[in-house]
Amino acid sequence: MNRRSRRNHTPAFKAKVALAAVKGDRTIAQLAEQFDVHPNQITAWKAQLEGGASGVFGSGSISPAAPAIDVKSLHAKIGELTLENAPKKRQHLLLAPRVEEQNRMPWHADANC
Repeated sequence: MNRRSRRNHTPAFKAKVALAAVKGDRTIAQLAEQFDVHPNQITAWKAQLEGGASGVFGSGSISPAAPAIDVKSLHAKIGELTLENAPKKRQHLLLAPRVEEQNRMPWHADANC
């Protein structure tokens, strides 16, 4: 059995095949034979066409494009917050009892008595 090399179809060809499938005057099997493509591929192109058809008539319910992200300002903000939280972190570590001290306290929940 000879294996066919991978083919890249143009968007125009895909649209032509998908429109023929949507039209419905021929079966998927007949279209597959006519265009020399696998039936599953035709079904996928048809679904893709039907899914994206609403975009042709405008962006009514489709969410707008994401705004451009300024990476430098985000990195600056992260650095700012890190510096702001560093003293708090150190203070928390100084005030927290050490593990050895916690084990010596009989009222502590994790004490091994």
